[in-house]
Amino acid sequence: MTDAFTYLDAASAEPLHPAARDVLLAAADQGYADPRRLHRPARNAGLLLENAREVVAEALGVRRDEVLFTSSGTAAAQAGLLGLGSRGIAHTAVEHQAVIDAAHWSPRSPVVELGVDDEARVDLEQVRDVVGAGAVDVVAVQQANHEVGTLQPLEEVAAAVRQSGRDVRLFVDAAASMGRLPIPAAAGDVIAGSARKWGGPGGVGVLVVRKRAPWRNPFPGDPWARTDLGFTNTAGALAAAAALQAVVAERDAVNARQHELIDLVRSRVKAEIPDVDVAGPAEERLPHLVTFSALYVDGEALVTALDRRGAGVASGSACTSDTRQPSRVLAAMGALTHGNVRLSLTRDTTREDVERVLDALPGIVKDLRAEAGL
Repeated sequence: MTDAFTYLDAASAEPLHPAARDVLLAAADQGYADPRRLHRPARNAGLLLENAREVVAEALGVRRDEVLFTSSGTAAAQAGLLGLGSRGIAHTAVEHQAVIDAAHWSPRSPVVELGVDDEARVDLEQVRDVVGAGAVDVVAVQQANHEVGTLQPLEEVAAAVRQSGRDVRLFVDAAASMGRLPIPAAAGDVIAGSARKWGGPGGVGVLVVRKRAPWRNPFPGDPWARTDLGFTNTAGALAAAAALQAVVAERDAVNARQHELIDLVRSRVKAEIPDVDVAGPAEERLPHLVTFSALYVDGEALVTALDRRGAGVASGSACTSDTRQPSRVLAAMGALTHGNVRLSLTRDTTREDVERVLDALPGIVKDLRAEAGL
């Protein structure tokens, strides 16, 4: 590999989109005031914030008054989940840790874990059984998995919830997919996203609260006020909106290119590295990421070796504070949990970038196994 560094951890944070960078600098000059005040600078900031809300709503195909801004994707996910329902919560076994933490922090009971198959797809029959039993009134199902890319059958889950005849609401964590994929219109009473995942600035979350949803703010303050949650970062919101608009406009071309590159990764890893397990489905997945586990190799050592060779990837559990822990998602799938790495492409990743990493991988894995005495 060359001296150039290849960043392949876009699923953690996509580099700032050029559209966001330009808007961020311009909006910082005009949107510094508190948009809740009445003076002229505040009114200017308020107009910018409403413009950001309008752009996000149009990009997502929702109403402007359904879009709230929060201080992060985690804040959006946790407020979104906790603001729904009053009884128990059901969530898939492969939800982001922020969602699982919120479910167990809540005093509501029961908290039911929904099983998944070996591709991380939720068990629809269990969804029907749990909803039909009547103990839960919120079901949390992500649109796409953040570690292995699996797309969940959101429309089928929504149909199962409706057909139960019970007052059960669907929370959708779309942090990994927002902007990259359309959100099914019928799926999700509340939907959460994170701007840094689509090339917006960090510190901006998006919470879509449908008008039909009986949602209320679960944190101190007016519970019935559907307003931005402690958020006045006007420049960040406008930059996030600009990036989202650009990503939606270019996603067909970008997704097609990334699908092809991830197919290349999957095929070459399987063919060139012995004792490797590629996780998740080949189809019905996010276009830009893949996770694989190499037997007899420590994931952290593999990440470090790749970093020394000029490539940045992720390892371990991608949704916990300590990423050195074995992946809970892979464990739920029944997949190999140790020695795993996740490659996730940016919008600018080229075939040359990918091939440079793939050329180096077999030798790196071989050397690490030799160091371990294998």
